[in-house]
Amino acid sequence: MDDANRRLAGILAADVVGYSAMVGTDEPATLAHVRLLRSDLVEPLATAHGGRLFKTTGDGFLAAFASAVQALRCAIAIQHALHAQPDGLRLRIGVHQGEVVAEGDDLLGDGVIIAARLEPLAEPGGICISARVREDAAGKMALEVDDLGTPALKNIATRIQVFRVRLSAIERAAVPLPDRPSIAVLPFQNMSGDPEQEYFADGIVEEVITGLSRIPSFFVIARNSSFAYKGKSPDIRQVGRELGVRYALEGSVRKAGTRVRITGQLIDATTGAHLWADRFEGNLTDIFQLQDQVTISVVGAIEPRVRKAEIERALRKPTENLEAYDLVLRGRWSFEAVNKERYDESARLYRRAIALDPNYALAHALLARTLWMIAAQQLTEPSEVDLAEYVSLASAAVQLGQADPEALGVAAHIIALPGGDMAEAIAIIDRALSLNPNSADALAISGMLRAYAGDTQMAVRHLEEANRLSPLGVRINFKTWGFLVACFVDADYAGAVERAAETLREHPNNVAVLRYRTAALALLGRLDEARNAVNQLLALRPGLTIARCRRHVEVEMKNPFKRPGVVEAYYEGLRRAGLPE
Repeated sequence: MDDANRRLAGILAADVVGYSAMVGTDEPATLAHVRLLRSDLVEPLATAHGGRLFKTTGDGFLAAFASAVQALRCAIAIQHALHAQPDGLRLRIGVHQGEVVAEGDDLLGDGVIIAARLEPLAEPGGICISARVREDAAGKMALEVDDLGTPALKNIATRIQVFRVRLSAIERAAVPLPDRPSIAVLPFQNMSGDPEQEYFADGIVEEVITGLSRIPSFFVIARNSSFAYKGKSPDIRQVGRELGVRYALEGSVRKAGTRVRITGQLIDATTGAHLWADRFEGNLTDIFQLQDQVTISVVGAIEPRVRKAEIERALRKPTENLEAYDLVLRGRWSFEAVNKERYDESARLYRRAIALDPNYALAHALLARTLWMIAAQQLTEPSEVDLAEYVSLASAAVQLGQADPEALGVAAHIIALPGGDMAEAIAIIDRALSLNPNSADALAISGMLRAYAGDTQMAVRHLEEANRLSPLGVRINFKTWGFLVACFVDADYAGAVERAAETLREHPNNVAVLRYRTAALALLGRLDEARNAVNQLLALRPGLTIARCRRHVEVEMKNPFKRPGVVEAYYEGLRRAGLPE
């Protein structure tokens, strides 16, 4: 082989404990769990430590790193993460540093072979290392080991001194992750060189902690614990282990003259992956206003970003082990598809979550919303009994979720429309906003309800706030719909057509949006486009008539348009477009 392909590498070899017995008992489940272990834990940790998986087998894997220390740190992180899952799989891991030879994406050589021979010597959940790894780690990381001497290694002529890594100290420091999104806000670094700015940086952190603590679905580490890291540069994964959190927010403050720049970044503390980052600039003469702006922006952006990360995590879990929280996360993902099959799947998942936890307010609210959206898209014609069920579910969410702003916000939508009580719905959404004024979702729902009620000025203000708070790549439900309704209520039909286009680019078969676009086009005199829109509607919902639309607005929605003449204009637009009576 070409010597140019030879290099020194740290090699991590791992094997699943008891794999053969598990395969004999339930092969499909075992294979699924091992695949999940690799994709959800091992690969992200290997990447975070500068390595890569170069070989996988049914019961194990091999990873290569630039140094032995990187390989060992990754091995410790993997075992620590698995120890926090008492019912999960267990690995034996061997780590060695030696010469390897590249052959395509694969690696060969003594470095690989010796690491693989060290792995069986490890205890279940443990790590064995060679003397070379121990020497390389000396002075670079705290390490306690037991000397196993120079045991014979299969097909290895040279005797190698082997050590077993003591993980007990790490295990004692580990704090189990709670069953909801958990986050620590670390002290922001003062990059100004101005000690007087310390109070400003600390104030930002305290306000962000307070803001996040108002979101009941979050587990937020108290200030005293997170400020223990002040003045340090800790490894975020170690912070996650010590505090028992999945996410960490860190940032910095830099002052230049009268200007100040604040940066923040959200990190997955289990893998080290960055989920969100932003920066904020302002004038020190308005220092408290700037502090408020940063707090609102950070808190508003983190909630949907963390929710998105939690949904992605839940979707990678084996379905047979789901609890109520994960069922709700999966239901959220399914809901975004805007089609009958996925709506039905969401409803099924929410019902399972309620069966597991009858007091789960958010599950009640999301089930009510999903069932209502099936009706709003005219995928079904709900009976009075159906409509009463939607409202009953929303009312239960309000009763159970007095301190849950998201449950209250979603329930308010149902209380207003099929429930027909707009005043009560706005009172509920206002309570949700008092609990979490930085919720983009609650602001979007508030804007939508106020648009229906005719208060388009406040509606647009709330919708614009939701728009500012919602990060890229995270959809805020009803935000664009709220703008569309506000435009239609104000007889800004050109604006309504533009807002409809925003939703239809992503969901071209959204019947609710298509109905209002059709009416708006006709009211603008763009009759050819309106007739084409009617043809599209009828292709999606054969038999759709003005009478059916009238029933939806007046019976199913209890006519939420409070400004005179709006609903009549809607019917007239559909009529001009050519929708049958």
